[in-house]
Amino acid sequence: MPETDTPTTEAGRDFIRDIVQADLDAGRVSGVVTRFPPEPNGFLHLGHAKSICLNFGVAKEFGGRCHLRFDDTNPVKEEQAFIDSIQRDVRWLGFDWGEHLHYASDYFEQLYEWAEHLIKKGLAYVDDTPPEQMRAQRGTLTEPGQNSPFRYRSIEENLDLFRRMRAGEFPNGARVLRAKIDMASGNMNLRDPVLYRILHAHHPRTGDNWRIYPTYDFAHGQSDAIEHITHSVCTLEFEDHRPLYDWLIEHLPVPSRPRQYEFARLNLTYTILSKRHLTRLVTEGHVAGWDDPRMPTLAGVRRRGVPAAALREFVRRVGVARAYSTVDVAMLDAAIRDTLNPTAPRRMAVLRPLKLIIENYPEGQAETLLAWNHPDNPEMGQRPVTFGRELFVERDDFMENPPKKFFRLSPGKEVRLRYAYFVTCQAVEKDDAGEVVALRCTYDPDSKGGNSPDGRKVQATLHWVAAADAVPAEVRLYSHLFNRPDPGADGDALADLNPDSLEVLTGALVEPALAALPVGEAVQFERTGYFAADPDGRPDRPVFNRTVGLRDTWAKVQAEATKGR
Repeated sequence: MPETDTPTTEAGRDFIRDIVQADLDAGRVSGVVTRFPPEPNGFLHLGHAKSICLNFGVAKEFGGRCHLRFDDTNPVKEEQAFIDSIQRDVRWLGFDWGEHLHYASDYFEQLYEWAEHLIKKGLAYVDDTPPEQMRAQRGTLTEPGQNSPFRYRSIEENLDLFRRMRAGEFPNGARVLRAKIDMASGNMNLRDPVLYRILHAHHPRTGDNWRIYPTYDFAHGQSDAIEHITHSVCTLEFEDHRPLYDWLIEHLPVPSRPRQYEFARLNLTYTILSKRHLTRLVTEGHVAGWDDPRMPTLAGVRRRGVPAAALREFVRRVGVARAYSTVDVAMLDAAIRDTLNPTAPRRMAVLRPLKLIIENYPEGQAETLLAWNHPDNPEMGQRPVTFGRELFVERDDFMENPPKKFFRLSPGKEVRLRYAYFVTCQAVEKDDAGEVVALRCTYDPDSKGGNSPDGRKVQATLHWVAAADAVPAEVRLYSHLFNRPDPGADGDALADLNPDSLEVLTGALVEPALAALPVGEAVQFERTGYFAADPDGRPDRPVFNRTVGLRDTWAKVQAEATKGR
């Protein structure tokens, strides 16, 4: 969906903004510089949206800037397609990094020099210990680690080996460079962490220039320092990495002294945001791709028709905290509805058509009626809709033997057709199997526009399309991808997949105004929900994705299912 509005700033305060304000007030920083540092090995998801809004939002609110930096330190998993997708997603969310697009690979030479600096200071060494043995030597949370026998190599030997590692003399995994800190530390990240590993792989940006690559922990803080980041904001899983972040900054001749702060990542009910699980969903064929509208990726929610403004509003409502919590996905749906309601044009679409024949309407005759594009916003204007003898209404809007409080069509019942006339069902046509195939009705010619001159009332207003010019369409009804609020709580998350997460309606009919709806643009199908045009559609047969229902029907379904147990 095209976004032309600019991001609004978050109302109120949170602990990150309080820290930034305090730093400015105390003169610890003269300006604010943040960064969003994704790895280019996958697609961004809703959790990333929270981080993007926080980092770019804080920079904007305090008159600073936010960098987009790709942590491209693992060429085996990185692709240009991911880089392009991430840039597209950040821009779609409404943010721009300006001239501050950076890559960790921009700093490979500087990082290498700093690694040599640590070796020369006796603070790093080349270790030949096999990976499995090294893991065992690290110890546990209750037992200290063991010093590697290679920890005592001379500075000269370490420099020689490290330079030969760079030259490509050794195979993958043969040696690593480790920081020399404290194998007895209570923080596992300080037990001589790996800073460089051998990796004979082609890098998307540096080609074959390098045979060794820095770890995230080594590249992260130093890249922040190079870019003069003032506030390095991460999710809470990096809290235990902060002592290493600070140790490296303290022991290297970096040009600035950034500080790392952590906040709680986003957790949503009926949703998984684990990259590993999301990859399985795609590779095992449970979804149609990374942009499947059921996926929590930004590409997926964009294809579903969710506007960027709705995600920004959702992030604002969720807020920023240090404590882990899980947000009800209904909050996201509410933000989407609240964003689309005042802006989405209204259209009529019949998802499960049932023919309605008006017997007292002249055969061969048609008329043009005017329908409001938005009943609450007259400035959005009106559009023409065709009315004739044969129409289609929703099959769910008719019951032959209705219960009490069913106010829609049934034999002898009068209803209003939206923007048109009052009609009364007089008879029912059925096929040989007893299925209702058509309704024989009469209309009141004096009720044009939906009101009767004699003041009589009807209890239901139905949407419809004209048989003469209705456009065939495919409608995809998406529900939650998982059928429990905490997928995987009892084991494999994919065992909790919702088998009814997608229903495809191939026989829908829509009014002609929907045939040319631009891909991604959202509208409200009256009385049904919000929908967006999908790129799979054609002008003669558009495809629509349900963005969100008009109300929380999922909660109602779950409540009924629970009641029936």
